[in-house]
Amino acid sequence: MSKPSTQDQDFAGIDYRTNGFERGEYDNCTFNNCTLASVALTGSTFMECRFINCDLSMAILQDASFRDVTFRNCKLLGARFDECSKFLLAFRFESCIINFASFYRLKLKGTSFKDCKLQETEFIEADLTNARFDDCDLLGARFENTLLEGADFRSAYNYSMDPERNHITKAKFSLSGVVGLLDKYKIKIE
Repeated sequence: MSKPSTQDQDFAGIDYRTNGFERGEYDNCTFNNCTLASVALTGSTFMECRFINCDLSMAILQDASFRDVTFRNCKLLGARFDECSKFLLAFRFESCIINFASFYRLKLKGTSFKDCKLQETEFIEADLTNARFDDCDLLGARFENTLLEGADFRSAYNYSMDPERNHITKAKFSLSGVVGLLDKYKIKIE
């Protein structure tokens, strides 16, 4: 049974917690000021969609597909992106709160995070080759066995990662941010 397909539609101000969300394929759609917190997006496909000023905190993302999707000014607390479909997964985040989320084992090559809060977010075993973390707060974010080759952390802050437990070849860090690479040594830098 095929899923309903929706193209080139704008959805504004909808609270899907009370109105229900119709599982389907969404192509080139915009969701503006919508509430999808704790809503099941299970099995839905979003292609070239935009989520602007939306709340997707704790949304159920099991087998949801995000293909070239932009999240702008969204709240994504506790989002389990690791449960999404991995096929053609591609998204970017601008001015979002993505605390307590999981990107465990995802291939996120070239993903852009701009002006985001990623506190306590899990990037364990993810592929973040050439990803950009522009002006992002990474307090408590977990990086372990993460591929960070060519990743750009020059304007990111509050991160801590063990260079011996991550692949950081050609990653970019600011001089002041290098302290986050030395945390495990419990040394004082003055």
